[in-house]
Amino acid sequence: MKQLVTCAAMAGMILAAAFGQAFDKSKLITKNDQSPGKETSVTIGGKQLWIYYHAPSVRTRHIFGGDGALQPDDSVWRAGADYATVLHTDAALDIHGLAVPAGDYSLYIFLDKGKWQLIVNKKTGQWGIKQDGGTTDEPADELGRTALTMAKPAAPVETLKIALSSAGGNRGKLQIDWANVSASVPFTVK
Repeated sequence: MKQLVTCAAMAGMILAAAFGQAFDKSKLITKNDQSPGKETSVTIGGKQLWIYYHAPSVRTRHIFGGDGALQPDDSVWRAGADYATVLHTDAALDIHGLAVPAGDYSLYIFLDKGKWQLIVNKKTGQWGIKQDGGTTDEPADELGRTALTMAKPAAPVETLKIALSSAGGNRGKLQIDWANVSASVPFTVK
């Protein structure tokens, strides 16, 4: 019996190593009621993609652009609150020209005066900002950056919303809406 249990445990470890461990989202859960954890997911071509993020609300604050903004121009935003936002993909992606292998990544956004760039970072599980208020995005850990398409939502969006959706075939879209900004980027599942 002991040999059977040992063999089963070893088989489990081999399968986990062969297929990779699933990212443990429970490590990202906080008790911050003002920025609750949210998830969006989509299946395209049989491959699962999901994003886990913390969704802050505007709460009368000036969020983007100009003097006094919570997230000033020419800064890197953690695309949410608390832990850096996590993207998981079961398949390789082409995010508007940026090749992203299957795996887990953190997402940040470079706020370039209305010309935002999505940053895909190879590290996960880090708090989104440092004690000094700087970002935890380190350029050496970046897989790359790609331009986002900017727009204004029909009405101000009180609580941050990130959505993944299918656009037909092997194509999809990542959409980010908060305050007076809507940003999106197309992707292809390889």
